[in-house]
Amino acid sequence: MKLPKGPEQIIFELQKAGYEAFAVGGCVRDSLLGREPSDWDLCTSALPMQIKAVFEGRLRQRDTGLAHGTVTLLAPDGPVEVTTYRKDGKYTDHRRPDTVMLGVPLKEDLARRDFTINAMAMAPGETIRDPFGGKQDLEKRLIRCVGDPEQRFSEDALRILRALRFASQLDFTIDPATMKAARACAPLLANVARERVFQEMDKLLKGSGAGRVLAEGGDILAQVIPQVGRAQGFDLKSPMHDRDLWQHTAAAVGQAAAVREVRWALLLHDLAKPDCFAVDKKGVGHAPEHGQLGSQMAEEILRGLRAPNRLIGPVRLLVRYHDFPLAVKEQSVRRWLARLGPDLLEDLVEVKRADLWAHANRPEVKRRIAQLEEFQHLARTVVESNPCLRLEDMAVNGRDLIRAGICRPGPVTGRMLRRLLSEVIEGRAENDRRQLLALAKKFSREAEEQNRS
Repeated sequence: MKLPKGPEQIIFELQKAGYEAFAVGGCVRDSLLGREPSDWDLCTSALPMQIKAVFEGRLRQRDTGLAHGTVTLLAPDGPVEVTTYRKDGKYTDHRRPDTVMLGVPLKEDLARRDFTINAMAMAPGETIRDPFGGKQDLEKRLIRCVGDPEQRFSEDALRILRALRFASQLDFTIDPATMKAARACAPLLANVARERVFQEMDKLLKGSGAGRVLAEGGDILAQVIPQVGRAQGFDLKSPMHDRDLWQHTAAAVGQAAAVREVRWALLLHDLAKPDCFAVDKKGVGHAPEHGQLGSQMAEEILRGLRAPNRLIGPVRLLVRYHDFPLAVKEQSVRRWLARLGPDLLEDLVEVKRADLWAHANRPEVKRRIAQLEEFQHLARTVVESNPCLRLEDMAVNGRDLIRAGICRPGPVTGRMLRRLLSEVIEGRAENDRRQLLALAKKFSREAEEQNRS
């Protein structure tokens, strides 16, 4: 294992002072997987004041975690958290230990951790410390709790979502006993802050195994997004669907590119269907206006999870329009580009493509996918032509209209500009200053004639 200079030097100095010191947790897991760790956490037999004494005058220090045995050392290549071996007390709130006991052996420190793949310790030149079989579980591509899984999840309910998240990110399977315990303890997720739920869900959705994990863990996720529970087992009663509503949703997420807005939109895109559902005389199910209701539901869910506004806005639009037809015509493309912009239109195409791939394998579905690809190709061609899609792109502005005597300052000028922009987008006028001024004069004369009559 190759450590950055800062963590390596800290381990060396602690060992030199007579203490044990190891890299621990996720950085060891990622190193064994050949990944670059995002940060390095160290554990040591030294007590917090002993850690501080070793580095007094050598490295700047932060004491923000002293109550739990953690000293943050500000190494030249970044901050490093160094934590004394500890044993956790009771977890009465199902999130954090009421007390911690410092100065226990390394094995007891590793025993308090969530999963075996996160309960390994390594130091340069030393044998890996792996008392719970984490290295073997990495080779098996398995998520397994350390010790009794129900106890682990009862201590900290967030670990339930972390199990799903790691299974998605690493594309691992979850050990059956661990999954059984996760289901049994899932109601405890009510104790987890919504912000933390969102963070875990956000990471889960971007993982390579997201579709499979959603398909398997819908009953758990229903504890944090109740609408998921209604989707499970919901029969869409349509020849276009060969899965229930939740399995369709999971398959769509799994088919999509790992774009944050796209995958959140697909997770939420059909959750309003049970509220709009009706069966026609032929026994075929329909959910009219589910996109419109779904966009409102998506916003409510994301706001409830304390998601950022920069995610909520795009996801709401993607859910709103996911079921709209996209005509393969330049005029239609221009309208969509004006409505969404190039980037979000690309995301909408990806949402629709993944949604279609999660339908039944039928000729009609294949035709719609082919049409969608034609639309995407045309849209990219139009974007390359640098079309006029916004007021600021136009060859005239409000001052031009006022100076030409066409409009007076005020709302009428804005209305005229928007009308001119519509003409350009629809292809009935070129984005040319002279032509637009002439067209504005014409519209102004027509408005005056209508007022006189």
